[in-house]
Amino acid sequence: MTDVLAIGEALIDFAPVSVDETGYPTMAAKPGGAPANFLAALTKRGLSTGLITKVGDDAFGKLLKGTLDDVGISTDGVMTDSDVFTTLAFVTLDETGDRDFSFARKPGADTCMNFDEIDTTLIDNTKVFHFGTLSLTNDPSKTATEKAIAYAKSKGKIITFDPNLRVPLWPDLEDAKKAILWGCAQADIIKISIEEVEFIFGCGEKEGAEKLLNEYGVKLAFVTLGKDGCYFANKNGTGYVKGYSVKTVDTTGAGDIFGGTAVYGVLSSGKAPEDLSAEEVTEITDVACATAALSTTKFGGILSVPNPDDVEEFRKAN
Repeated sequence: MTDVLAIGEALIDFAPVSVDETGYPTMAAKPGGAPANFLAALTKRGLSTGLITKVGDDAFGKLLKGTLDDVGISTDGVMTDSDVFTTLAFVTLDETGDRDFSFARKPGADTCMNFDEIDTTLIDNTKVFHFGTLSLTNDPSKTATEKAIAYAKSKGKIITFDPNLRVPLWPDLEDAKKAILWGCAQADIIKISIEEVEFIFGCGEKEGAEKLLNEYGVKLAFVTLGKDGCYFANKNGTGYVKGYSVKTVDTTGAGDIFGGTAVYGVLSSGKAPEDLSAEEVTEITDVACATAALSTTKFGGILSVPNPDDVEEFRKAN
């Protein structure tokens, strides 16, 4: 039995650690993938987690599976394919630590999942099922994800969603918009960035969150505002939580780590997401903001999740 199960990509992020005089980066391979980063944040706080994904039968696939095992994410749902390579993402950073992505994924193993390969008992035996849109970019993983979400909903699971828009992976951005809107309609809890709200709705965080609750049936929405924090909304209230100032080196995975920490807060409350008070969501959001901020002081995603004790010390000091 797991507390949270996710479906989607596990991949290698190549993070730049230096740049030579001609502008070429020296890169370090870091384990990542949005669902894996999300789960790592939950696991760090003591919840049981698992990932449904596919990796290549190659060195990076073996390394990824080993890392997931090491951090405590169940690999019972990790499939291996000898015909395709593990997906690679090459990250370049600007002076503020913000990222640009280039993907080696034509196809990547994560896009090659078939629904009939998925052990649905893993979905039966979880409380929460999480997904993003990278598994919706290409078939067969698109159909597999859609069927897995339908199955999870039929079993009464809490559904959480992070759009995680990666423009280079969508030849047609209208397809990206449709996929995000479909995901919003499935979700009980959503973590979405202000850029994604502007992309799908053409509005700001307040109106976007209102649309998510009233038109798409979302029960709790977190609209992240980067270094400026987060706006949240459920039926009991709304609010802003300020961000934390840190010396950022890499923002890769920060949104995923925010999302995982926020879902931990919801689950640990013992309440349905729609029943939380604004004060309770404020506390949950503040912890998530602090955790995400600290994660940006290290490179990569999965291995940048800070210890909860360090987060509390950081919050007290700030």
